[in-house]
Amino acid sequence: MRDPKLTEAEIDGRLTNLPEWSRDGDVLRRTFVFTSFPEAIAFVVKVAFAAEKADHHPDIDVRWRRVTLALTTHDSGGLTTRDFTLAREADALS
Repeated sequence: MRDPKLTEAEIDGRLTNLPEWSRDGDVLRRTFVFTSFPEAIAFVVKVAFAAEKADHHPDIDVRWRRVTLALTTHDSGGLTTRDFTLAREADALS
């Protein structure tokens, strides 16, 4: 079953609780900066396990000590509760 897309008001309200995340259309995006490449990769592994458990997989871009996560719910055609839940979990893992 698809998750329902959030309304613009719901998205705006949820973004207030994720100040380091930005919205780019139907995508939530955040770049995390770490002190070393191994620390960045360790974060990616933690996010991968959380994403697999949630069956919700972000696009992940790794550039040396920088990791950018991009979240959207493709099968719903936009942002859903799942995106915001995984964003909060990624923040907690960083």
